[in-house]
Amino acid sequence: MEPNRLTATEAARAIAAGRLSPTDLMEASLSRAAAREVEVRAFVHLDPAQARRLAARARPGALHGIPIAVKDVLDTADMPTGYGSPAWAGHRPRGDAAAVALARGAGAVVMGKTVTTEFATRHPGPTANPHALRHTPGGSSSGSAAAVADCMVPLAFGTQTAGSIIRPAAFCGVVGFKPSFGTLHRAGMKVMSESLDTIGVLARSVADCALAVGAMSGRDLGDPEAKPGRAPRLGLTLGAEPEKAAPEAVEALHRAADAARRAGAEVVEFALTPELTRAAELHPALMNMESAGALAWELMEARALLSPVLIEKMDWARSQPATLLRDAHLAQSAAKLSFGPATAGLDALLTPSAPGEAPEGLGWTGDPAFNSLWTMIWGPNITVPAGTGPKGLPIGVQLVGRIGEDAAVLGWARWLQHAMG
Repeated sequence: MEPNRLTATEAARAIAAGRLSPTDLMEASLSRAAAREVEVRAFVHLDPAQARRLAARARPGALHGIPIAVKDVLDTADMPTGYGSPAWAGHRPRGDAAAVALARGAGAVVMGKTVTTEFATRHPGPTANPHALRHTPGGSSSGSAAAVADCMVPLAFGTQTAGSIIRPAAFCGVVGFKPSFGTLHRAGMKVMSESLDTIGVLARSVADCALAVGAMSGRDLGDPEAKPGRAPRLGLTLGAEPEKAAPEAVEALHRAADAARRAGAEVVEFALTPELTRAAELHPALMNMESAGALAWELMEARALLSPVLIEKMDWARSQPATLLRDAHLAQSAAKLSFGPATAGLDALLTPSAPGEAPEGLGWTGDPAFNSLWTMIWGPNITVPAGTGPKGLPIGVQLVGRIGEDAAVLGWARWLQHAMG
């Protein structure tokens, strides 16, 4: 197998055993990018000579020599950081974002910066889905999902405010992990929503996500490959907007549920509490009103460089009464408090990762209807591949857990993959 096709976990083992060097792994990754980047356009900054230099002096650690791509809303001291906006073109931060520094400290090698939508919101960049170039890779972690799926890099940073890790991972057929809120420090990130933004990772295996987030956070996220002593009890739900689920998403969800039952799991229907329903309704207000505050400088000083869709949303947010933001904060708090009791006796919720296959066209990154509520309540979310839809494009299913139960959710995600075969 070509080194660039190894998962991060496999590559880390090969490097530790002396069967693979960080420079050879980086060379294979760069070679793949050179062959595919002209079509996929996953990177906004990729300097092969710089990547080779960094690989040659990779630090020891759990991620020693593993190439990682950094979503371009996270600062990097040695690479430009433009936040997906011409308003910040050529910006060179003085230091790394905390998460990037922690990844480097664990031995990871930053290969380049990946395309994000504008400020990780709506207006897309040029990245295409590597499975079908006329289709979106999802967003806002567009380049990260595409680069991992196309074997340019084994590991990439994503961020999520609504569905920006889970949805692109599902559209591109990889694993996306949004850990519990605050697991990875947001210093040096272009934060849009103080109450929602969460840093996570995209990879080609569940074990890779546990390895990477564990190495950066110092948390023990267990070994997802370890066989649990029992089968899980899962709650099955289509979430707050079930009418948005395409037939292929519903079919994949029930196929996963049936596979889990055959493997010994108990799968029961889960109904949203009124608190969860209300939080889902107010997620757009919370996200947009906080984002309008975050972009105060850009809206005043660089408005001409912002996209019309962003200006429209931000102007709407700034026209709303402050009481709406207060109500959204209260709804979020109530939903977080209700989720634990509502899911008592369940190990996780099983729900769609996205409405269906990746939509055709690069002008829209898809609907976060199956993600925004779960982001709002701060617990871990993970998507794993669950087959393909009618156009042959990837479909994912998602597990949702309670705050702090990241290790358990990772383990059950891997269990579910085994159950699905």
